[in-house]
Amino acid sequence: MAQIAPPIINPNLVDTATPPIPEAQAWARSYDGAAGPLIDLSQAVPGYPPHLELLQRLAKSAGEVGTASYGPIEGDTILRQTYASHVAELYGGEVDWRDTAITTGCNQAFFVAMLATAKAGDSVLLPSPWYFNHKMTLDMLGIDARALPCLAEDGFVPDVAAAEDLIDATTRAIVLVTPNNPTGAVYPPKTIDAFARLCRDRGIFLVLDETYRDFIAGRPHGLIASADYRNTLIYLYSFSKSYCIPGHRLGALIASPVLMAEIGKVLDTLQICAPRTAQSPVAWGIEGLKQWREANRVEIERRAQAFRKAFDGVNGWKIDSMGAYFAFLHHPLADRPAAAVVKELVEKAGVLCLPGPYFGPGQEGHLRVAFANAGVDALTALRQRFARFA
Repeated sequence: MAQIAPPIINPNLVDTATPPIPEAQAWARSYDGAAGPLIDLSQAVPGYPPHLELLQRLAKSAGEVGTASYGPIEGDTILRQTYASHVAELYGGEVDWRDTAITTGCNQAFFVAMLATAKAGDSVLLPSPWYFNHKMTLDMLGIDARALPCLAEDGFVPDVAAAEDLIDATTRAIVLVTPNNPTGAVYPPKTIDAFARLCRDRGIFLVLDETYRDFIAGRPHGLIASADYRNTLIYLYSFSKSYCIPGHRLGALIASPVLMAEIGKVLDTLQICAPRTAQSPVAWGIEGLKQWREANRVEIERRAQAFRKAFDGVNGWKIDSMGAYFAFLHHPLADRPAAAVVKELVEKAGVLCLPGPYFGPGQEGHLRVAFANAGVDALTALRQRFARFA
């Protein structure tokens, strides 16, 4: 009997990298506990619980008949209005709530933004090292992820002149992630402004992912206060880290009215509506938990200081970049692949982080550390754990 060939799977999807977090978590299962409890600094997970009143409101919302029904495609009006007012207050200027959309997490907001701005064969500039889900999205959509090198000597802040040289007739957008995942780098306002001008002048979009915005003080940039970039800027945000609710999958997107009309089509096919249980409680929390979020920001700063102090004077290890949630740590074992270093670090010292190559080529010398996951005591203990590893 003749053999029948199996159906062909989308080659773009087949060629897309597998999500790397499960691989790292599997390495942790080999740890025998000899150095003490595992210190998990791999996936970015809030290292403290949601506020009690938020949990109570979530429970109440989950039991209401209305939240079991479909909602508006772009999100519940109460959250869109409250979020738009919050962004306008934080950044200055005006934000029309109709220019906002609530998405099923910020990963979906990014996917929607890419689908709305580029087609297969187009290119998008992506800071390298990159957030692996961003690269995966572009790969599966057949969009060329054009690496915008960010160098350790520059604090992993991208250079606008280098970006300009990479733009050609196929380029549809530049992506910036600040505070950055994986490096932690916080881009200066003048850098963000320069990229916005470049995108406006070249007729392409600036996709600005500020998932970790609430963990830095002050106004990150002046783009939203300026009308100059209304048609250029696509602004992404996540409620997951700031409100400690990653399981509820809520993100947000702000864009021009023309683009929002097209984004609505994408959202209708992907989600119909974002999960509704958390939308009203989070709308309350934007103002109601303002002081709680600020206290958490201060706590994350304490953790950053503890992490930095733990590595002060540790032979061969160097923090090349750090801020908000992450540190990009340079390891001293130049002859070893980063994955091998991570596996040995787990086995000998009970510390789990992620190898640099998860975030793109040329990163064998680095490990990504999500220091915000752990308390000050655990971070202080890293000095002894790394001494055990050595």
